[in-house]
Amino acid sequence: MTNPTTAEPRRSNRVGPVLRASSITAGVIEAAHEDNPGKEIHVDDKIAYVRIDCDGEMILRRATLEQALGRPFAMSELEVNLGSFAGRIETADDYVRFYYEKKL
Repeated sequence: MTNPTTAEPRRSNRVGPVLRASSITAGVIEAAHEDNPGKEIHVDDKIAYVRIDCDGEMILRRATLEQALGRPFAMSELEVNLGSFAGRIETADDYVRFYYEKKL
């Protein structure tokens, strides 16, 4: 007899960053909520790292990060603290976008 919860692979359209615990983590969490209205943002704090994700697409804007952190912010600072991510990634000088093109 097979257990239906373990027999099927987990399918997910969750996307977002996995950050090393750092001084920007709280600001990234705040920006994720602000820049993605109407989406349910999940935060899984594992002490050494924090997984931040939502369904389908997540955008983090530099202006929102600057507001949340209370200081100027370069998007390269996010990349330095990015241990991993889920989905595909698109980077620019003023935003980063995590996304899936197809739904499972």
